[in-house]
Amino acid sequence: MKTTLISKENNEAKFTLDFTAEEFENAVIEVYKKNRGQFSINGFRKGKAPRSIIEKHYGEGIFFEDAINNLFGEYYPKAIDELELEVIDSPKADFSEIGKGKPLTMTMDVKLFPIVEVKDYKGVEVEQLNAAVTDEEVDLSIENMRKRNARIVAVERPVAEGDTVILDYSGFVGEEQFEGGTAEKQELKIGSKTFIPGFEEQLVGATVGEKRDVNVTFPEEYGEKSLAGKEAVFHCEIHEIKEEQLPELDDEFAKDVSEFDTLEELKEESRRDMLKNKEAQNENQTKDAVVAKIYDANDIDVPKSLVEEEIDQMAQELDQQLRYQGLSLQQYCQFTGKDMQGFRDDVREDAERRAGTRIALLSVAAAENMEVTEEEIDKELDSMSTMYNMDKEEIRKMLEASMKLFKKDLLVKKTIDMLYDAAEVTKVDKLTEEKTEEAETEEK
Repeated sequence: MKTTLISKENNEAKFTLDFTAEEFENAVIEVYKKNRGQFSINGFRKGKAPRSIIEKHYGEGIFFEDAINNLFGEYYPKAIDELELEVIDSPKADFSEIGKGKPLTMTMDVKLFPIVEVKDYKGVEVEQLNAAVTDEEVDLSIENMRKRNARIVAVERPVAEGDTVILDYSGFVGEEQFEGGTAEKQELKIGSKTFIPGFEEQLVGATVGEKRDVNVTFPEEYGEKSLAGKEAVFHCEIHEIKEEQLPELDDEFAKDVSEFDTLEELKEESRRDMLKNKEAQNENQTKDAVVAKIYDANDIDVPKSLVEEEIDQMAQELDQQLRYQGLSLQQYCQFTGKDMQGFRDDVREDAERRAGTRIALLSVAAAENMEVTEEEIDKELDSMSTMYNMDKEEIRKMLEASMKLFKKDLLVKKTIDMLYDAAEVTKVDKLTEEKTEEAETEEK
């Protein structure tokens, strides 16, 4: 097979896949071998009829379509890799005259990822917040450290807010016990609001061994429609009450939780870490502002196929987030009262902006002749190795199939860094509020 690029301009390309008569014939033979068992012809056992007999009964081209599809499926991806084309939609394909003993030429017209002219992308004027850490924030950080190192101990007193209880419960609507409303030795933190509204509050004051009925009303938007809006009673029994005991806030605590000998040293290190994180956060917010201004200053036509791809990606991202919470995208749609089409319609505007922003950034990279070097790839892999505690070469192997996309993401990141460095950044203690269009209209 031979690949020939005919033209590449205006974000479109045309190329050919040329197969010799022998290559096409071999593809037809493979289809015949795979499918001959489907044909029943008088005088032959099923699956034993010669190809010539099958073609005589059904026509010479009986196997041509599958042969062409197989050749396309195998060689089209290789061709766009060889020609280094970033195709964004299904190709429009034309074929030469097809026949036995003839070569085959596939002519492909494809739409490419758009590279456009982006104006005014250097010297963008933006504000960036100065990073500062207050004493209260440091104290809160240390307090959170105390909570992470708290001991959970059993107590002999009534349930109070913040306690963790171990309980059995069984739920009823009227006289009927409903599915999914029963548990034994269930752990529940009072005040966590993980149960139905009103449930946890009614356990406050209960004691170990006590049996208590908890009356609730399921929310109207509850996921299980058969229970939505219904009144229910849970028969509960408390087995154990536990409270959180925090360690003393002193030098010994600092030694236990860190490499420092004093509480003051721990606080100073916490302040430094928080300041570093805030500086990085403020810088990232400023980078977002730079990119947003560049996008808004350019009228970028986003192909529909890229918008749909972006929506697919957003759906996958949401599905992954929901799975961490024990939910699915389908359940999310049920809770919000929308189907997948409704979800797609809701996020379409954001998807168009995301896709358009990527077009702008990659177009800037092209204008600046920017590329990702092997050193930059290695540096990113080193960072991922540290983050995920995995061998770098193992990560590289995992990324083999998607290395092109990986490099493209690195290029986008590199371009954003370049645009930030080229921006006119003013450090401020408070960001200037942007005037709304409505306010501007009133002033006029």
